Amino acid sequence: MRRYLLILPLVATLSACMDIPQAQAPRKQVVRQSTTTFSPEPEFRQCLSELGAQHASFTPLPDRYFGTGCSTVETVQLSSLQSDTASLGLTNLGPVTCNVATTFAAWARYGVDRAAEQILGSRLARIETFGSYNCRNVAGTGRRSGHATANAIDVSAFVLADGRRISVLDDWNGGTPAERRFLRIVHASACKRFGTTLGPDYNAAHANHFHVEADRADFCR
Repeated sequence: MRRYLLILPLVATLSACMDIPQAQAPRKQVVRQSTTTFSPEPEFRQCLSELGAQHASFTPLPDRYFGTGCSTVETVQLSSLQSDTASLGLTNLGPVTCNVATTFAAWARYGVDRAAEQILGSRLARIETFGSYNCRNVAGTGRRSGHATANAIDVSAFVLADGRRISVLDDWNGGTPAERRFLRIVHASACKRFGTTLGPDYNAAHANHFHVEADRADFCR
């Protein structure tokens, strides 16, 4: 009897250490909903704030990656810009990086609109472009163009408030003396603001537009 009394506490101890299966209530299936939101990085938020202070009309866009060196990261869709006196229209413009947008907005107001009034006697109403983002290389090279990352804009013409249209193709060499001077002034102004600025004097591929790019280069042609 004494032997059994000594064994019973040992059995109780072992039972406490063993994993004994227990009936469990069926688990409810958890349905997870996407909580992905647009949350720009601090530098992008600062740039958006600067663009807003320039009274530009724009929509921030989510980052997109297309592979092979092509992407639209920290970009906006510009709807209009602001001059000293009016809203400036834009045509054919796709996503552009915020850095390009802020530089473009300043150039349009201080470099183009004011030059139009001083040289041509009419304010700027609209800037026409051939676009911005395009997944392609620099012509004749294997290097990606600034357009492949939405970091460049091709500007083709300027429409004035009095209805005149000054185009790079027709008026760089074929316009009136005032129109030719105006185009060269705004080209020079772009060179001071953008890292890369290319125009008709660079090569035949740019005979009909100004290529303006917000990179770290210092290249003006």
